[in-house]
Amino acid sequence: MTITYFKETDSLLITFNNNKIEETKDISENILLDIDSNRNIVSMTIEHATKTATISNFSYNQIESKSAKC
Repeated sequence: MTITYFKETDSLLITFNNNKIEETKDISENILLDIDSNRNIVSMTIEHATKTATISNFSYNQIESKSAKC
């Protein structure tokens, strides 16, 4: 997974995999989803990202499953 911010266009691109994009769906005025032939999400674009998302403060959290602690 990669996250890329394009300052010039104030767009945030989150890429989940490198599958071939078959279709792009408008989720809202500022959010687009790219979908592969199996209906899996390939990537998501957020337009006007500084107004739509808090991109200045990014964090990643991985939560262990309860079974991993046993």
